[in-house]
Amino acid sequence: MPEEISPTGEHSGPGSSPELRASHADRDRVVDVLRIAAGDGLLTVDELDQRLEVALNARTLGELATLTADLPPTAATVGGTGAEAKDMVRIEQAFSGAVERVGRWVVPRRLELAVTFCEVTLDFTEAVITHDTLRIDVAMTGKTLRLVTKPGVVVDLDGLQLLHSRLKYRHSPANPDTPVILVVELVGQKAHGRVVVRPARRTFGRWLLRRPS
Repeated sequence: MPEEISPTGEHSGPGSSPELRASHADRDRVVDVLRIAAGDGLLTVDELDQRLEVALNARTLGELATLTADLPPTAATVGGTGAEAKDMVRIEQAFSGAVERVGRWVVPRRLELAVTFCEVTLDFTEAVITHDTLRIDVAMTGKTLRLVTKPGVVVDLDGLQLLHSRLKYRHSPANPDTPVILVVELVGQKAHGRVVVRPARRTFGRWLLRRPS
């Protein structure tokens, strides 16, 4: 019997018949794949909305498989690395070097920051995003908490208390066709220092392309 295609686009054994009923976990995996694809520019806003609706109402594995059949195989895993997003990550550091999450790091579902007088940088420019919300519990004193965003990443500061701290929030250029792929919820307290939320800086090449002729 030829091997079948799993809901995430991967090849699997003969036990994964497309007629089998899909579970909640199967639907969630496909939803994650679609969100990653949209974040990488492979799907438009309308395509993402349509496929998410079908995924959430799919009854069989075959219905789910059709939603990712035209996506690259790397979209079927977290950033193509096979890594999985952790439910919770705690960072505890005091009076030492900077805390940085940059490059292709896997965004957890929840992040606890217990940091004293250390710079913290969370760069979402190339981050692997597999779900739509990241809650950051902040217990930070001193220095700067810096979040570098990209189109589709929104930061919610309503739950963050600032104590003798300054806030600088620069929004990414608005584009109505860009889907929201991640909402970062900051909750807790930042005492002394700064909170900076900004989009990634343009490279020199991008700056040249944006210059008027």
